[in-house]
Amino acid sequence: MNEYNLTSFKEGKVLLFDKPLRWTSFDVVNKVRWLIKKQFGIKKIKVGHAGTLDPLATGLLIVCTGKMTKNIEQLMGKEKTYKAKICFGATTPSYDLEREINATFPYDHIDGSAILKVLPDFTGNILQKPPMHSAIKKDGKRLYEHARKNELKEIQPREVHIDRLDVLNFEHPYLTLEIECSKGTYIRSLAHDMGKALNSGAYLAGLERTAIGDYQISDAISIPQFQERLEQHQD
Repeated sequence: MNEYNLTSFKEGKVLLFDKPLRWTSFDVVNKVRWLIKKQFGIKKIKVGHAGTLDPLATGLLIVCTGKMTKNIEQLMGKEKTYKAKICFGATTPSYDLEREINATFPYDHIDGSAILKVLPDFTGNILQKPPMHSAIKKDGKRLYEHARKNELKEIQPREVHIDRLDVLNFEHPYLTLEIECSKGTYIRSLAHDMGKALNSGAYLAGLERTAIGDYQISDAISIPQFQERLEQHQD
């Protein structure tokens, strides 16, 4: 059976994409929907994603079509694995490079042993405040909408679970971690809080999602690859 025919998309497919830098997750969904509609000359097809990635993050994004969109909640609940690059010595309002640096801090005192000492404080069940520049809703508006209007809102911490934090590399002032965590974990908040714990500041300088449950980034394709495969297959 042709895996890229219209019937298969309507019956439901789980597609794995490597989200490009600066694209939103909805940009990917909209592009996939548009390509399918264009290829098959249809007006409507259900398409959704299973777990948002910030524009400055890359990596695995699960996109579901047709009847498989009913499984999105289940897919979103799976454990996530990330490769995160944290920069010590500065903070930004968004906790990443979406906004400019707003404060600098000493960081020469941070070394490998200091990092290893604080890592256990960030594993297991931890309380975490989402960044103000995030899509979580507060008083009917998303936090980033409040942030744009300089409306400071009290955000309640949320419990998340971090299974493991493995140090991949540390070259002053950058720390690269592999992180396995639950749904709802903000890696930007983890970077920010880790900077505080080390008597400095920190922001997320880069992020790649490498796995969602058993789904791996190695099996993901790019948008151009998807377009090419679509164009090669006809009903």
